[in-house]
Amino acid sequence: MSNIQRLEGLLGCFSGESRVLIIINADPDAIASAMAVKRLLWRKVSEVTITYFNEISRPDNIAMVRLLDAGLVPLAKINDRNFNAFVVVDSQPDHHECLAMFPYDAVIDHHPLSCDVGRFNDIREGYGACSTMMTEYLKAAGVKPSAKLATALLLGIKTDTSGFLRQAGMEDVKAFQYLYRFANIHLLTRIEQAELGEEHLETLAAAIRSRTILHNRIYAHAGKIANPDQCVITADFFMRISSVNWSIVSGVYNATLIIIIRNDGLRKNAGTAAKQAFEAVGSAGGHKSMARVEIPMAELDSGLDIGTWIIQQMEKHAGTKIV
Repeated sequence: MSNIQRLEGLLGCFSGESRVLIIINADPDAIASAMAVKRLLWRKVSEVTITYFNEISRPDNIAMVRLLDAGLVPLAKINDRNFNAFVVVDSQPDHHECLAMFPYDAVIDHHPLSCDVGRFNDIREGYGACSTMMTEYLKAAGVKPSAKLATALLLGIKTDTSGFLRQAGMEDVKAFQYLYRFANIHLLTRIEQAELGEEHLETLAAAIRSRTILHNRIYAHAGKIANPDQCVITADFFMRISSVNWSIVSGVYNATLIIIIRNDGLRKNAGTAAKQAFEAVGSAGGHKSMARVEIPMAELDSGLDIGTWIIQQMEKHAGTKIV
């Protein structure tokens, strides 16, 4: 199917009476993709609103929403009766209970197909980012992206491909080159270098104090955390240590143990390692260089030394293959 045909299929789902709600799990790729759908539907439908259900707490994501005028509305403030058409981008209905609430007219995603989807479905798992797909839609429509939209899409591609270090194809490279002509690189830099809040410093400090480095892997348990993104930021920070090629950072958030895993992409798949070590007690998965684990604290013994247990699980189930 050509991009022109895909565009026609997408636009054919709506009319001038359509009041469209775009639902996302907000991260840079999803935010940018939703902004692109909103631009494509401009003046073609009655209304377009972008809503999200997750907490946006990473400094760079907060800066992206603010500086690029993404116009997101929390799902808790949405009355779905005000809308008669629904779209999800960079995800699928079975990826979260909040996404499963709506009957979708269109589903656009770059993750593997995992369920029955909408009237119009564009699932391209060979793409590194949904933002790449949306860039192709804009080009097919003859729409020149504004500086803010181009910057958002550029950031979406860069984030989801880890700077073209994972799961990137020629389509992603071509889209990035195209968008670069229109993007505001100053804004992009401001977003990527967004300031850390004090709450992130507390988590970082706790992780540094609890750190253990074993076989070029750094383990750290930060205790109770205000948001899971604090573990993500800390795990990414630890990957800057020259002697470290794996970073495993954990914290307890709302009675759930969160474990964030990062590696240099040269060794065993992080997602596979996470499943081997933790799938028996919680949800675990990810990609070659990054993974995430969530375990209800009720599944663990109350007197358990969590930091030590995580080290034991990683070393027992995946340790000999990680080095």
